[in-house]
Order: sequence, then C-alpha cells, then structure tokens
Amino acid sequence: MTKFLRRPTLWVALSVAVVTGGVLFLRGRGPEVRTTLVVRQAIEQHIVASGRVRVPTRVQIAAQTAGLVVAVGAVEGQRVKAGDLLVLIEGSAERAAVAQAEAAVSQAKARVEQLRRVGAIVATEGLRQAATNLERAETELARTTKLVASNAVAAVELENARRAVDIARAQRNAAEAQQVAAAPMGADSRVALTALLQAQAQLTGAQVRLDQTRIEALHGGEVLARSVEPGDVVQPSRTLLVVAADADAELVFQADERNLAWIALGQAARASADAYPQQVFDAKVSHIAPSIDPQRGSVEVRLAVPAPPAHLKPDMTVSIDLTVAAKASALTVPSEAVRGAGTQSPYVLTVEAGRVARRDVQLGIRGDGATEIVAGLDQGAEVILPDGKRLAPGARVRPERD
Repeated sequence: MTKFLRRPTLWVALSVAVVTGGVLFLRGRGPEVRTTLVVRQAIEQHIVASGRVRVPTRVQIAAQTAGLVVAVGAVEGQRVKAGDLLVLIEGSAERAAVAQAEAAVSQAKARVEQLRRVGAIVATEGLRQAATNLERAETELARTTKLVASNAVAAVELENARRAVDIARAQRNAAEAQQVAAAPMGADSRVALTALLQAQAQLTGAQVRLDQTRIEALHGGEVLARSVEPGDVVQPSRTLLVVAADADAELVFQADERNLAWIALGQAARASADAYPQQVFDAKVSHIAPSIDPQRGSVEVRLAVPAPPAHLKPDMTVSIDLTVAAKASALTVPSEAVRGAGTQSPYVLTVEAGRVARRDVQLGIRGDGATEIVAGLDQGAEVILPDGKRLAPGARVRPERD
C-alpha cells in the first residue's frame, strides 16, 4: 500500500477513471431539466390596456351671425347648465329689425280687422244703395218710354234714361263684387291675410336673428376650451367654445383584434386614472365596435362607469384591467411550459419514466403566469419548463422539480 501511494501516476490514473465513470453514469441518466406538475387551481384571464375617458358628446359652439362680442359667460373648466348665457354679441340692428317687423304685423292685423268689421258693412251698404239707384233708373226708363210713345217728350230723353239704367246696373255689379271681395274668403280678405302672414314671417326671421346674438347652453356640461374674448369680432361658423355635454361616464380603449373572441358585453373591469393610480373604480363593457380598424388591427371597446370618481375628467388617461374569463377550478401549467402557444398545435414536453415525451394540448384560459389545459394532460403530470436545452422526445432526463 505504501508503495502504491508512493506512485503518483497510478493515483492520477485512478482519479481519472473515477471521474470518467461518474460522467458516463450521469450521461446515461440524461441532463437535468426543470419540471413542475399539472395542478388544479382557480384561474382568470385579463386584458390590461391603456385607454381614455371618453366624451360622448363634444359640442362645438359657434356663432351664427357676425358681430362684436360684448360678453362671454363661461371659462374653461366651468360647469354650465341649459339656458346659461355663454356668449353675447352686440345686437342693436337686430333689435331695430324686430321692432320694425312688429309694427308691420300690427298694421297688417289692423287691415284684416278693418275688413272683417267695417269693410263688409260698407260693401253691403254700397250694394243696397246701388240696387236702389238701379231700381229708380229702371222706373224712370219705363216712364220715359211711355212719354216718348205719346210724343210728350223728345226721343233723346229715352236715350238718356237707357244710359242711366246701364250706369246704375254697372254700379250695382261693382257693389256686388266689392261685397264678395270684402267677405271672409273674398279677394280683399285674402290679400290682407297674405300681407299679415308675410309680416309675421318677417318678424319671426328678425327675432331669430336677434336670438342668434345671444348664445346659450342647450344642455348641461363642462367647458373644455374657450377661444373668444369680449371685444372680438366673430364670423359665422367660427368655433367659440367646446363643451363636453353631461352624460354617463365612459372609458374607451383599443383592444387587439386577436382578443375579440374573449370580450363580451357586461364583463367587469377595474380601472384607475394614471394621475390617481391608487384610486381604483369599477367599470363594465357597454359597447364593442361593429368593425375593426384596418390600420391598427384593433377594435374599440367602451366601458360604462356606474360610480365615477370625482377626479375623472374628459380625455384623462386610464389603466384598465378587464376580466374576460374565469374558472374556480381548472387544470393549469405555467404559461412558459406551453410551447407553440401562438400556433394551431400547442404542445408541452413531459417526463415519463425518465424520458422526454411530447404531448399535444388544447388550451383554455390564459391567466397571469398560468394557462389552462383543456385536453391532453392529466392532473399530476410532470411538465418540463424551458431552460434552453434542446430535448428530443425519448431522450433520458433527470427532472429537478420547481
């Protein structure tokens, strides 16, 4: 033994043999791989996105008439209610036009009233008088005819009597026409009524132009922008104020179209404004756009906010966590263990009797760090976690369970 120890060459050879044997033994058992077990647990799938507070109705308030602004009744950030004065434009010319139109309406009404009360009476009396004159002329004609026949008067008197009858008859016809015209549906009445309607229309137009000098809020809301000051001369169609009309609070975000199958109306979400990340509030899906944005490959999703916090403002950036699926008990593996998850044929590698096996799987809910296995694996199966090693099915491995 002493001689053996004194021979270092033999000692080195023995050490190399031991090491080589160990390496060959380990190689025979295969490389170490990280593994985990298929377990049953609760799982939720979420879509996390950045969105904004949507303004359902953004009203651009513009002038409808040109003029000098004499007052502005709202500033940015101010809340207004229906009927509040927003902008006042100088309107002396419009007020004068209204007064003139009111006078024309009064005059036309008086004409109609005159025809109704006086015109008909005058026309009736004129007709009665004309009829009397005609009767008198006809009587005189009959008397003159007898006198001429007896040569008591000259023949020229007969001609004068006939002319008098013609004149009286014409006067009676004119009186009859005047009476018809003065009747409620006669020509004079229609002309007077038409004049009254025209005057009223002109008054309405003048009043509208006067009203346009006073711009009021049609409904409640918050002033988002103001681009007018007293003393400005404004032109029609120029935007003076932008108001976010009061409406139920909504959030909006663009979801990748690949997630469209998971999103449904009524799904619950939790959201927070980026300016107030600690103040989380509830929301739920209220609208899914019927079309896809072809440029971005996304779909617009809106969420209703039943109890919006006071700090929520139009166009504010928000973070949204939308729960699109959940199961209380599902077979799961770590998401990293699923290979080819984005393809039509996902699979996992398992350890079975110390060797690698490939198992095609059907995926379900994809949660935070875990993925549901709908088919292809049983509970307790040992799944290999990727670690950069190239593993072929059938190869020996040494599992090291996480």
